Amino acid sequence: MASSPLFSMSTMKRDSFVMKTITSNKEFKFNVSNPFDKLPVTSPTLLLTGENSLKWGQNESLLRNRMQCRAVEVKNMPRYTMGKKFELDDVIEAQQFDRETLNAIFEVAKEMENIEKNSPGSQILKGYLMATLFYEPSTRTRLSFESAMKRLGGEVLTTENAREFSSAAKGETLEDTIRTVEGYSDIIVMRHFESGAAKRAAATAGIPIINAGDGPGQHPTQALLDVYTIEREIGKLDGIRVGLVGDLANGRTVRSLAYLLAKYQDVKIYFVSPDIVKMKDDIKDYLTSRGVEWEESGDLMEVASKCDVVYQTRIQRERFGERIDLYEEARGKYIVDENVLKVMQKHAVVMHPLPRLDEITVNVDADPRAAYFRQAKNGLYIRMALLKLLLVGW
Repeated sequence: MASSPLFSMSTMKRDSFVMKTITSNKEFKFNVSNPFDKLPVTSPTLLLTGENSLKWGQNESLLRNRMQCRAVEVKNMPRYTMGKKFELDDVIEAQQFDRETLNAIFEVAKEMENIEKNSPGSQILKGYLMATLFYEPSTRTRLSFESAMKRLGGEVLTTENAREFSSAAKGETLEDTIRTVEGYSDIIVMRHFESGAAKRAAATAGIPIINAGDGPGQHPTQALLDVYTIEREIGKLDGIRVGLVGDLANGRTVRSLAYLLAKYQDVKIYFVSPDIVKMKDDIKDYLTSRGVEWEESGDLMEVASKCDVVYQTRIQRERFGERIDLYEEARGKYIVDENVLKVMQKHAVVMHPLPRLDEITVNVDADPRAAYFRQAKNGLYIRMALLKLLLVGW
């Protein structure tokens, strides 16, 4: 930043800055939100103003005008400056993110989109190695992370089914696996079948851990790409209506998404699900504590007519164990088809974390409001952004 004729910039912090008078070398600290809190207008200190000089208080109007210009410049400087360390060491759960951080990550994701489209051969992460440890099946999440790393010039170490084809099959603990793998890599992306496994990994590792899904717990990077997609598709995040449909008890994606939606103003969430897989009370209680309005409904058509986003999920057979009868009871009750599209608003979108089975019919795909494949593509940009931020910072 260029220095003022009155002052030279000394240091700057997130919420304040220090300036020195040119002639006396005295320092004065100013709060960014109110830069005149400590304006020493009665001080006899002489200051240079081009060819003339004045005393504090003799030309207070000129002084305050110049100070106001400097304060506006500092206040408008981004909180996240290039080269600064990312404030999170790991990405474990959606509650880690505040609204300002989300907005900044989304800006980096837009930069990643430009890199992916216009700058093939980026070397931002050259020399870095990412290990993917997936104890559960994955297509989009694992491949998008691996694609993200390679598109930024990094390398990948991967195991597709760590539950079966790693030393976990021999009884090795998660903690021992993490201690071993961190010796080979710079960052670990992990999917696990147990809720809370990502926290255990992060507590063990000395390198960043990204939670790519932990059982029925959370899937924070999916939630990030979901919110990013909503913003890109709808054009706003405040004042939206979102219908979460399907397996809400076992769906880690909807849990993480609910946590992130609570960061925004005047949001209403509708829960539409079979009774056996209703949203759990911890999410409802959290939303209530944050002043987020929510409603349970059994009428998908009515909810779809009100919402900006219909977020469909599959009934997860793998979470039912041997109770296949309960799975069959829940499956197929709520399906997004052409009839649902007819009652949806023109600007609204259908989203899905994928994979889908029969909960969205294939004839929906041709409708421009079907956003789920664009949503999957956005996962690449969000994950490129996270890898860049965790490894090299802003």
